[in-house]
Amino acid sequence: MSQSAPNDLIRVENLTLTFRSASEPAVRNVSFALQDGEVLALVGESGSGKSVTAQSILRLLNPSAVDYSSGRILFADNDLLRADERHLSRIRGGSIGMIFQEPMTSLNPLQSIEKQLAESLYLHKGMSREKARPLVIEWLQRVEIRHAESRLNALPHELSGGERQRVMIAMALINEPAVLIADEPTTALDVTVQSQILKLLKRLQRELGMSVLFITHDLGIVRKLADRVMIMRRGEILEQGPTGDVFDHPKTDYARALLAAEPGAPPPPLTQSKPLLSVTGLRTWFGVSSGLFRRVNNYVKAVDDISFSLAEGETLGIVGESGSGKTTLGRSILQLIPSRGEVRFTLAGELTAHNLLQLSAKQIKPLRRHVQMIFQDPFASLSPRMSVMQIIAEGLQVHENLDKQALEARVIEAMNEVQLDPALRHRYPNEFSGGQRQRVAIARALILKPRLLVLDEPTSALDRSVQKDIVDLLRRLQRDYGLSYLFISHDLSVVRSMSHRIMIMKDGKVVEQGAAETLFERPQHPYSKALLAAANEPL
Repeated sequence: MSQSAPNDLIRVENLTLTFRSASEPAVRNVSFALQDGEVLALVGESGSGKSVTAQSILRLLNPSAVDYSSGRILFADNDLLRADERHLSRIRGGSIGMIFQEPMTSLNPLQSIEKQLAESLYLHKGMSREKARPLVIEWLQRVEIRHAESRLNALPHELSGGERQRVMIAMALINEPAVLIADEPTTALDVTVQSQILKLLKRLQRELGMSVLFITHDLGIVRKLADRVMIMRRGEILEQGPTGDVFDHPKTDYARALLAAEPGAPPPPLTQSKPLLSVTGLRTWFGVSSGLFRRVNNYVKAVDDISFSLAEGETLGIVGESGSGKTTLGRSILQLIPSRGEVRFTLAGELTAHNLLQLSAKQIKPLRRHVQMIFQDPFASLSPRMSVMQIIAEGLQVHENLDKQALEARVIEAMNEVQLDPALRHRYPNEFSGGQRQRVAIARALILKPRLLVLDEPTSALDRSVQKDIVDLLRRLQRDYGLSYLFISHDLSVVRSMSHRIMIMKDGKVVEQGAAETLFERPQHPYSKALLAAANEPL
């Protein structure tokens, strides 16, 4: 029986696990060691097995749903796969902390921040509330929550995305564990907030001298943060070693393809085209009520006096942090929320533009097929009770009266356009990968033959190689059909690869807009400079 090396904190040996609902193992003969004081990155596409491997260390998977057919997970000379629940309870949040990808689903929405942070101190150190409170405040300060003492009674929904992630970090580290497992902790964050969180994690890792297992699909983060890296595919570790060695001299074809999967070069300059969309003085304000009679006495100016135009076949990238108003702008243009100003849209063959804000619901309905929206999370935007055939055909049935045979032919055509096998059309969304679900969402919009697509973070939840595939698909569709895109994103590399022009938003206003290459190479506004610098800043 093999022994752990003196500097190995965790050692995983020949781990194989299979979900009882599946015929093939999700993880197969995985072995690795997490050494004292290092950051080890576990990289792979969705479904590669990286998260279930990490969750197995703390035995977080449902025991009735998974079988461990072989392997050991050694920590402090104990095999965690065979430890009893009492021992695991001492380890979880005590010796080993964990940060999850989406804090809003990990934090209790009904409990205050203080109560959730203090709970771990009650459990592992037997502290009273009075003794726990100073330590809770100290850790909120350490993770750089401003005005920490005044935020103790805050509920998770009252915090920003970055603040919630900071609370999750404090919760994982408040007992000063020897090991931190961080599962995609920055995927949903804007570039500036992501940079802040990564710097914070690196600083705390140095201060506590802890080891970190960092699970991600973002190779840029790995290069900045990790000492060593492992690459997983289909439940197996294909390659592992020092980060510089793996990045500079990958040994497997898959590793080489993964490291080369950048979104691509910027699109060619757009030739002179007719204007398709013209937005003038657009405002979307939300009233804030207070007092006994709930009178509106203030406004949240989510979109504040924005003007721009979009030509046929052009992509305008809209960039900004969470809360900048970029998603509200997209929804306002489609009249999904009430707004003021002018949104003029020109139909093919017509000389006069339609002001969408002046049209009734009945008048705007026939125009909706020409302006479609694709959302960030395809799993949330696709009905789990409908087959792919029904999902793609739904909009077409509203706008055209087709028989069953003609409807099916159009669905098959749309699926072929987005490179999805039409034979899969009777399956349901849960049977598809994230990239395939996004293709379904694109096919649903494309089947109506629109002229404008509003794309709201369409690649942010996808792995890098899948992102590249979706970007390539969108660029091909634009080239083939002359589509215009409003491309909303916080991923600057994807925006650069898609956009002819860029518009940067902050606090509901446009701070700068212009040709993509000019703005990336020579930004003028201080905020634009800070945003672009954050993406390239070392930790």
